[in-house]
Amino acid sequence: MEFRQQALSKLQSPEELDLPVRLARPRGRLVLAVTALVTAAAAYWAVTGTVSATLSAPAVLTHARGGYVLQSPYAGQITEVLAKEGQVLAAGAPLLKVRTERGDRVVRVLAAGRLTALRAAIGTVVATGADVAGVERTGGAGDPLVAMVYVPGDGAASLPVGARVDLTVQSVPSRRYGVLRGRVAAVGRAAQTPEQVSAFLGDSGLGGELTRHGRPVAVLVRLDRAATASGLRWSSAQGPPRPVDSMTPASATVHLADRRPLDWLLP
Repeated sequence: MEFRQQALSKLQSPEELDLPVRLARPRGRLVLAVTALVTAAAAYWAVTGTVSATLSAPAVLTHARGGYVLQSPYAGQITEVLAKEGQVLAAGAPLLKVRTERGDRVVRVLAAGRLTALRAAIGTVVATGADVAGVERTGGAGDPLVAMVYVPGDGAASLPVGARVDLTVQSVPSRRYGVLRGRVAAVGRAAQTPEQVSAFLGDSGLGGELTRHGRPVAVLVRLDRAATASGLRWSSAQGPPRPVDSMTPASATVHLADRRPLDWLLP
């Protein structure tokens, strides 16, 4: 085996043994310093910084008293409709006339409220117990709107009372008028069935739609009041130029309490 003469001479020459050994190049030391700095900054942020978390869920604008589904106590054919959707009716007000085997019968509303849905028309044949209308209970013209947010059961436990809520209302263009502002007022204790949701909202269709991904927990949101055309506070200065109707679908974004990044790592 042959060795280069220059390499052999270096091995045999002891005159450079007292020179310091170069452990790292300057570029390597720079990378090491930057890595240490970034690690220290990340650790500091994990301890002192905060992360904002949100939760999204479907919602419905309504009144705090809720509503009910009116069912026909008679079987027969509807011969006359005595009210219109959106009309406010007193308790016991006539709604429909039904021709039965024993003559004409009148279907009346059970409690005062606004007729939100009418599922019967002249000529329709109904059975006893058939859903014919949805009625929303109201306390008068000044009864304020609220939002009922239907949160998945596993997310309701993290909702604190007083949490800020932004609502994108289906009938209001959010790019122009912004979102509706509110605060969590109460969180339900148990998940609700489709029948329970339908009974409160007075709409069997909504009951099925809001529970199709599982049984949700109902969260009551009080809407912030303001001197706007709708009487409510929006993210824009004035909001829409008209009031918002009840039974309007919306999408809610609930702002949860800020947490330190370190909290996500600790058990």
